[in-house]
Amino acid sequence: MSDQLLTKPARFATGPLPVLLAAVLWGTTGTAASFAPAEAGPLSIGAATMGIGGLLLVAMAGRSALDVWRSGRTELLLVGAAAVAVYPLAFYSSMALAGVAIGTVVTLGSAPVFAAILERVVDGVRLDRRWAVAAAVSVIGLLLITGGGDTGVGSQAVLGALLGLLGGAAYVVYSWAAGRMMRGGHGSRSVMGAMFGAGALALLPVLAFTGGPLLGSLSGLLIAGYLAVIPMGLAYVLFGAGLRRTSASVATTLSLLEPVVAALLSVLVVGERLGVVAWCGVGLIGVGLVLVSIRR
Repeated sequence: MSDQLLTKPARFATGPLPVLLAAVLWGTTGTAASFAPAEAGPLSIGAATMGIGGLLLVAMAGRSALDVWRSGRTELLLVGAAAVAVYPLAFYSSMALAGVAIGTVVTLGSAPVFAAILERVVDGVRLDRRWAVAAAVSVIGLLLITGGGDTGVGSQAVLGALLGLLGGAAYVVYSWAAGRMMRGGHGSRSVMGAMFGAGALALLPVLAFTGGPLLGSLSGLLIAGYLAVIPMGLAYVLFGAGLRRTSASVATTLSLLEPVVAALLSVLVVGERLGVVAWCGVGLIGVGLVLVSIRR
């Protein structure tokens, strides 16, 4: 069925909605990781999440993942796989060094900007005012949610912010590469399996060297299993499905729902409290998501 034959509700259900559902699942990672053993480091958590999850996506894709490798678009696939390997290591390390506030703001807040630059430079996409307003409103909301913490401004915070930029850029690169391959005729499950499976090959050695404290206890195994199956496996199947009808710039803006979910879970599950300013940030992100989700 072509895009022209889809109604507006159908376009939303096959494009933005799966991305939003994926962002909801991603928003549970911070709460889940808080129950991991205290000795488990950010590298082991990130490598376990996307390393084991990448193998799961390969298993779900089956032989179709191999067909993607044989398609002749190896260069694009390798670029996406490298970004898959970089993203979790940079993102979790950013939060460990600079705190959850700076790490989240820089990584997720920079993603729509990197996406706009990439699509403009590589694909020649002209972004309209609706996207610009939605991205600006959402990023301001994200700053309000996470800007109230005691994060400090030391050298660790600066390094963490730089790693957050690297994580945001990596997220955009593999989203763009996956979306381009899907729109080139490959199935979403096949592309995600091939790309994340290749990324897992780089992450599993990291897990082998750093994963002892995480995988050495029952609680750590349960946390690693949840992170690999739900926020990684299931969420990226949904994300891949949404990318077939959603550009990387829109998808990365929609994914700003993730910190909203994370903030809500921190209140309901972890027991943290949000101030009035943070709740205003939640509302602004909601407005931005509505703007970017609805087509003219």
